[in-house]
Amino acid sequence: MKFHEMPYERPDLTAAFASFDNIAKEISAAPDAHTVLEQYQCFEKLAAHLATLATLAEIRHTIDTRDSFYEAEREFFDENSPKLADKQLEVYHAVLASPFRAQVAEKLGSLALEKMELAVKSQTPEVLELMAQENALTSAYQKLYASAQIPFQGQTLTVAQLAKYKTNADRAVRKAAFEAEGSWFDAHQQEFDELYDKLVKNRTAQAKAMGYENFVPLGAIRMNRLGYTLDDMAAYRAQVKRDVVPVVAKLKQLQYARTGISQPKFYDDTFCFQEGNPAPHGTPEEILAAGKKMYHELSPETSSFIDEMFESDLFDVLAKPGKAPGGYCTCLPDYKLPFIFSNFNGTAGDVDVLTHEAGHAFADYVAQRSDIPAILRDPGMESCEIHSMSMEFLTADYHHLFFGEDTARYELAHAEDALWFLPYGTMVDEFQHIVYSNPDLTPAQRNAEWARLEKEYRPWIDFDNLPFYGRGAGWQRQLHIYEYPFYYIDYCLAQTVALQFFTAWLNDKADAWNRYLALVKRAGTETYPGLVAAAGFESPFKDGTMHAIAQEVGEWVKRQDAALREG
Repeated sequence: MKFHEMPYERPDLTAAFASFDNIAKEISAAPDAHTVLEQYQCFEKLAAHLATLATLAEIRHTIDTRDSFYEAEREFFDENSPKLADKQLEVYHAVLASPFRAQVAEKLGSLALEKMELAVKSQTPEVLELMAQENALTSAYQKLYASAQIPFQGQTLTVAQLAKYKTNADRAVRKAAFEAEGSWFDAHQQEFDELYDKLVKNRTAQAKAMGYENFVPLGAIRMNRLGYTLDDMAAYRAQVKRDVVPVVAKLKQLQYARTGISQPKFYDDTFCFQEGNPAPHGTPEEILAAGKKMYHELSPETSSFIDEMFESDLFDVLAKPGKAPGGYCTCLPDYKLPFIFSNFNGTAGDVDVLTHEAGHAFADYVAQRSDIPAILRDPGMESCEIHSMSMEFLTADYHHLFFGEDTARYELAHAEDALWFLPYGTMVDEFQHIVYSNPDLTPAQRNAEWARLEKEYRPWIDFDNLPFYGRGAGWQRQLHIYEYPFYYIDYCLAQTVALQFFTAWLNDKADAWNRYLALVKRAGTETYPGLVAAAGFESPFKDGTMHAIAQEVGEWVKRQDAALREG
């Protein structure tokens, strides 16, 4: 079935809630474990159907935020999803309280019940109204962001469409693109400030209503963090600051030497080569066709996956007016299929979509076809991101399909970017810990904290008094900070593993791929530390891990840089 043929209708939540109530009662009154498991399977089927409808509405809304029908459906789910989640948690409560809990755990796996226990700590009926308000605020942020119409060089562009000019070979064009973008954000400063202030206060109120000092511990629970602690994450951030930042600072000097820029500014930070950053060759349709060829040749498993993705039109990747920002992969459980959303803009990021988001999609495709209970098909987000970020490296033998003679330059820039990302992503996490530990900070104080962190995590950057960025507000461009609090560190934890996959691939390609495929097949049956260990890699929480990774990848970057100079 094609994506556009998948039917949507607003679910009857009254009937759904009654069904969940009945399932919870049947589990509580069950005479044996078999009955509990039967009822739990009924729950998973109903939850999957409701999730499919909500996801269809979300996808179609983000494809065109101006569509009034799906905007109304998005508002419907914003308002009702907390109530829906609360009803689902009643089923979890019944399973956890069952006298047959041990037998259920033996069948589903003990981790399934640990996930249920964490889920029931994530919300209470007292915060449902606040959660609905939170959803509405994040939707308002997304709509504001998507409304951007930025004048530039006689055109009117969205933020995504402007991106390719920010890496233009002409330095004046790069600077002008950042100024144009910053001016738009500055023009909407009050709206962005007010939305975030309301979100911080809303989430803080939720946490206090549930007995937490602030939103930090509740945020960790809602990110389903199992197998490690907030102290482990603080130690990880310290490692990045101590062991990764100095390596990146030195590699930045190589970059500036390549580009010939003697006094680098912020608008030079992602400019990697004097002749311009490598960009994919061909039209968006040709890039997609190259992606199909890549996955056909990579493995039998990815070949079946990519065929179904194309046959069912499970992509929407072109940037266009009214489209929501960013990119994502999501799942349609009723159809056992993923969907990829992005904003192609003519940069190397378009290829990253076909590796990163397709990594998510492939993992979901495999998990949906397994006999693993639904609650264990998805690991935590820090583990889901391993699938995506590692795929970016494991497809390297096919990058020539997109970049031709520019492949070596792309691979150098990509490895550099992967390492450079660690300080930025970790900074985003520390910023959020500061904000939610101090919820009464003013907008100006939040910007000051961000500017201070920039000096610690990215001391090589000179913002050159750019609008928006120059006043320490650049964090407002990072949609995760508004929409998905404490998510962003997951990319860093995953990147730590992806870089280990990269170095493993350099030594033995077949072994690296087999380890990746085995990891994907494990789905969410283990915690993040367990999955990392199962893949044979070092935990990022272990002191010294980040130093070893930064040194090894840094040395590879230096060798590639030298080889390109000699060539």
